[in-house]
Amino acid sequence: MLSGRPGLMITAGQMRAARMPLGIDQRQLADMSGLSVPTIQRMEASDTVVRGNVDSLMKLINALDRAGIELIGEGAASTGQGRGIRLKGKATPADRSR
Repeated sequence: MLSGRPGLMITAGQMRAARMPLGIDQRQLADMSGLSVPTIQRMEASDTVVRGNVDSLMKLINALDRAGIELIGEGAASTGQGRGIRLKGKATPADRSR
């Protein structure tokens, strides 16, 4: 589930990034979570925190959890094991290109 976050919060960036180590596309994530492809596309197109009804968010988060993905909330410690990445802070696009 979401490490360090009592609420159901997942960002669009976390969603896209979660698919990468699993090697899955949006259609496969939709199948895993029981959601439609347009719903997954809409969620991933969000600017920041994914908006959706609680049932859809639970299905998505539970599917990622079953697949072995640990979602880490802002400022939370990871309780899992294994390798991973975390964005250090809020960098501007100019900072990222250096």
